[in-house]
Amino acid sequence: MNDVPTIDVVAAVVTDGDEILVCRRGAHIGQAGRWEFPGGKVEPGEDPIDALVREVQEELGVGIRVTGHLSTDDTHVGDRIIRLACYRAELEGERPTQSTDHDELRWVGAGELDGFWWAEPDLPAVRILTAE
Repeated sequence: MNDVPTIDVVAAVVTDGDEILVCRRGAHIGQAGRWEFPGGKVEPGEDPIDALVREVQEELGVGIRVTGHLSTDDTHVGDRIIRLACYRAELEGERPTQSTDHDELRWVGAGELDGFWWAEPDLPAVRILTAE
């Protein structure tokens, strides 16, 4: 029996007031054009919260303060499982204007989240946020 590899990934539901940051994946990465919450892979032995703060800083050039866990879900993507842990976070400082991994950044209300073409691993968190 073959084991399906699992990749641990973290994402931040970054808020500024009543708005949430959503990011569209750039043409140079997989699932280009789909929307997601910013984040990335957890390195072996790395604390997930530390990974999240690092990834957001690398991608967006901004700091965040993680305020709580939102969800953790496994999603089959191709020949692997993405285990995405989403955390609530608040923006520290100015809103980002560009990203290394994304070609568009938007700040939207929770009621607008259903209007985006989401990367599949992010959908469970989107469902939670739109139901609140």
